[in-house]
Amino acid sequence: MNKPLKNALVGAIEAGGTKFVCAVGTCPQDLSRTEFPSGDNPEHVLAEVTHWFGEQQRRRGLLQAIGIASFGPIDLHQNSPTYGYITSTPKPGWKNTNILGAVQRAFPDIPIAFDTDVNGAALGEFHWGNGTGLRDFVYLTIGTGIGGGVMVGGELLHGLVHSEMGHLRLPRIPGDTFAGVCPFHGDCWEGLCSGPALLARAKMAAEAIPPEHEAWDRETQYIAYAVANLVCVLSPQRLIIGGSVRKGGRFGQDRFFRMVRARVRIALNNYLVSPALQEDIDRFIVPPLLGDDAGICGAIALARREIRIASAARGLRKDNGIR
Repeated sequence: MNKPLKNALVGAIEAGGTKFVCAVGTCPQDLSRTEFPSGDNPEHVLAEVTHWFGEQQRRRGLLQAIGIASFGPIDLHQNSPTYGYITSTPKPGWKNTNILGAVQRAFPDIPIAFDTDVNGAALGEFHWGNGTGLRDFVYLTIGTGIGGGVMVGGELLHGLVHSEMGHLRLPRIPGDTFAGVCPFHGDCWEGLCSGPALLARAKMAAEAIPPEHEAWDRETQYIAYAVANLVCVLSPQRLIIGGSVRKGGRFGQDRFFRMVRARVRIALNNYLVSPALQEDIDRFIVPPLLGDDAGICGAIALARREIRIASAARGLRKDNGIR
């Protein structure tokens, strides 16, 4: 990493369904940060966010770029009239919110990168976490919603829109009549296993659910079904599970991961032959090394990448005699 980029002061926004985490710094070890509840009033939240970054610039100096890693669905196509928008989200108040535009209006001279929250977290783990040294892996988050970011050949997968793994349809466990909570699909993966789904199923938040409650049995089984599907489709070198639900509450994170790993092996039924799916599965399905900071670190990485892109564009214009 060149020295100017290493010392570049950047801003980072992890826009989550529950809260916005904002940070300013040069690297994950050098961050000034704050949080704002997401609420249901985007205009108010984004005004708080941009005001905070303005204050940070007055204290620490001008930002060279800002990275935004946002919940979605979002529009990532730069030629689209709704580029930078949160689009068809089920989160109250946030549908069709121009989150990128709000930040651009506040900081018109600063390059701004925009991607999904899970892509941001995947990028954070790629640079500083459990994705370091890997070219192909999946990052999952299971919390307010469920989403996934995919790294393929060292690059984030975008494609037609962006991945929405949380809306996979899974086989139902016999006897499970829970209708699910997704307003679009009912009993998709997110509808069955997100934090709000656990709350609806168990009548209590995930962190309060007793270890013996059947909700954990259902939760880990459905997650195992989904992970087995992702292994078959994407063949990742590693699968990282983040988000609040994977902490397991009173069930415990270690027990949560042990059960998911065991059930993934059962679901795959020895069809795929690899040590990663057998004796080394403890190193294949893992929590994020960055913990709850994966997303905000990913937003830092997005901002750093935007500096490189902007610098390359300036060099190209200079080579072509364009000011």
